[in-house]
Amino acid sequence: MSVERFADHIFPSSPATSRSEDLKGTSVVTLDDISTAQITELLHKARYIDTHRARVAHTCDGRVLATLFYEPSTRTRLSFETAMLRLGGQVIGFAGAQLSSASKGESISDTLKTVSNYVDVVAMRHPKEGAALVASRAASVPVINAGDGGHMHPTQTLADLATLQSRFDRITDLTIGLCGDLTFGRTVHSLIETLCRFGHVRFVLISPDELTMPQYVLDRIDANPTCSYTEVSDLVDVIGDLDVLYMTRVQKERFFNEDDYLRLRDTYILDEAKLKLAKPSMAVLHPLPRVNEIAVDVDSDPRAAYFEQVKNGMLMRMALESSVVGDALPGYESQVKKEVRV
Repeated sequence: MSVERFADHIFPSSPATSRSEDLKGTSVVTLDDISTAQITELLHKARYIDTHRARVAHTCDGRVLATLFYEPSTRTRLSFETAMLRLGGQVIGFAGAQLSSASKGESISDTLKTVSNYVDVVAMRHPKEGAALVASRAASVPVINAGDGGHMHPTQTLADLATLQSRFDRITDLTIGLCGDLTFGRTVHSLIETLCRFGHVRFVLISPDELTMPQYVLDRIDANPTCSYTEVSDLVDVIGDLDVLYMTRVQKERFFNEDDYLRLRDTYILDEAKLKLAKPSMAVLHPLPRVNEIAVDVDSDPRAAYFEQVKNGMLMRMALESSVVGDALPGYESQVKKEVRV
């Protein structure tokens, strides 16, 4: 997005208005909780943070983040924690329900009412859909959803949007293929729903019959006349049409029947042979962790963007954490105002 378009989007009326408190006190259960203008500003803040690491290192001095992870996570939990540490804050929390009072039967509401007395912001992951909403209603500090079951994963979507922006200098007017587990894949649900708010995206939904996209997500696509989708089962047939290929793993933890998991997990494997059929500019995204759905020989291909997503995820969480606690990034406002005058 150009400086002029960004300025129009973020400062529609008064260029001198401060934006640092726009998200102060806001819980982010889904990205529907914040406006497209605020999402755009988070993208801009993340770019600023990346080029001003030392300058923002004390933005959140004195702040404390709680990471309440009721199910296993490596990247997401460490990314949230690293984001706060790089902003100068501190972190407390747990990494497994068995390490919390949930193992004694404590409710989510009581846990959040308690933890709210200790911290300034909470990042929570839970295996049950809707848990983050319950937490946000109980807490007296902002709650950021770090994934609730097969429902939503808003900060992964922010990482995805930042990666699209860095690769294509836009997040619209793209043909995006989403491949693999589209039934339980909360990352693809979040991404589609958010992109539909911006519009002008063509989705190609690639999955076996057992793992197709839920109807409520399809309805979201249909609700925007500038967006469209097709459902297919063969990756090879469509890979040459894609600007972006978003791979997902078949999630063993979502299956009650291990035989079904074993039968479906190897349905789609992206390798260099398939990549030869794709555009040279295509970007391959994956929320990670991968199992075997992307062969390791793809890692060295310049189209592989999934480790770039990891970096972007940390930057976007830095932008989000500082915003919801109301701490302005040093130098950010003056730079934006300068850009508006250009």
